[in-house]
Amino acid sequence: MAAVFLLLLAFVPPTAARYTPDWTSLDGRPLPSWYDEAKVGIFVHWGVFSVPGFDSEWFWWHWQGQQPPDPKCVSYMSSNYPPGFGYPEFAPHFHAQFFNPEEWADIFKASGAKYVVLTAKHHEGFTNWASPYSWNWNSVDTGPNRDLVGDLGDAVRNRSLHYGLYNSLYEWFNPLYLDDKKNGFKTQRFVMKKLLPELYNMVVRYRPEVIWSDGDWEAPDTYWNSTQFLTWLYNDSPVKDTVVTNDRWGAGCACKHGGFYNCEDKYSPGQLPKHKWEKCTSVDTLSWGYRRNMKLKELMELPVIIDDLVSTVALGGNYLLNVGPTADGTIPTVFEERLRGVGAWLETNGVAIFATKPWRVQMENTTIPVWYTSKGATVYAIITARPPTTTLKLLIPKTSLTTKVTLLGIPSPLPWVPVYPNGGLIVLLPELPSTPGQAWTLKLDAVQ
Repeated sequence: MAAVFLLLLAFVPPTAARYTPDWTSLDGRPLPSWYDEAKVGIFVHWGVFSVPGFDSEWFWWHWQGQQPPDPKCVSYMSSNYPPGFGYPEFAPHFHAQFFNPEEWADIFKASGAKYVVLTAKHHEGFTNWASPYSWNWNSVDTGPNRDLVGDLGDAVRNRSLHYGLYNSLYEWFNPLYLDDKKNGFKTQRFVMKKLLPELYNMVVRYRPEVIWSDGDWEAPDTYWNSTQFLTWLYNDSPVKDTVVTNDRWGAGCACKHGGFYNCEDKYSPGQLPKHKWEKCTSVDTLSWGYRRNMKLKELMELPVIIDDLVSTVALGGNYLLNVGPTADGTIPTVFEERLRGVGAWLETNGVAIFATKPWRVQMENTTIPVWYTSKGATVYAIITARPPTTTLKLLIPKTSLTTKVTLLGIPSPLPWVPVYPNGGLIVLLPELPSTPGQAWTLKLDAVQ
């Protein structure tokens, strides 16, 4: 009987593990496989900050929080709004009257992304759902008068995309938080009365498969009760088997504790790290939220996005690309164009991105930049610049008599010759087809 019991224990799935509220235990949780396979996600920064649409999603802080205030923000308010106008007065103008979650989800699906992360609550404290802990400062009580988190979640999931939520731990001007801060974070009134009840409610209500935490850096994880929350999330929550989290759970946690690592905004490690990571970046290089005065030169061009995506995946990361919708609920056309361009490139080259693993060498630059990914016995060489000649030299792959080279999108094998008896090859390229991202992929079979 004892032998049978031990055999049964051996077949208990990993999800049956019980985690304890300490980083050693929590950091040992395996990352659900869907996340690494997904590779590409869409980030959406949307809130009351979309109404002024100026500076960035940090507008309120730059105007009335930091000392001294940003003179550009002060000037913007004095030139466009009456004296005494307060930031909360923007909320009723967050109409979202043109918000069509089905159209948004169609755009996200067309981008090729496999998951979507929406701001449920940014640092301003406004929730895009009817939080019972944010009375009259949420999208149901004021502004849109609708459940933005729920409506978008339904549309996204109906297209077989994973749905995640961004949540800021701190709130700039919440009196409970400011009192705790004044007390050196030795009290936890904000955490116990606002943050944690709201987080539990959000998870149970919407069942997000990504919890993208932020706003953690002013206080240690012990103040936020992060390990207690994550223990419940991984053990007993309705998403315990599928949820992934990032690393922003308290001062000093970034790049050290949590599920996948963000480390910092727009982070790139430069080499293959040992831990799963994600690069979050924004089409608008100066803001995550919508800016009414953004200029074309301030936006990432499509070839730059594709190059960034490819290098991120080759180094084992996921790529989370942000767009900022307008206060009336539309995704600016230029953002839609970028997302659809990414999708058009992935339609041909996605097999070299989705569900791939880093290869033994991630990049070579013999003539032009070439990034490598792999899937099983197949290696993909992604060219992120147009070759200057009709041949391409690759020195890293080790060829054999059965090596076969094809260009994704063109089924016919390409001629090649070895560089050395034990490795390298020179490929004769066809006329490269026009591609949205100015990047092409060679599929290499039977190489090492």
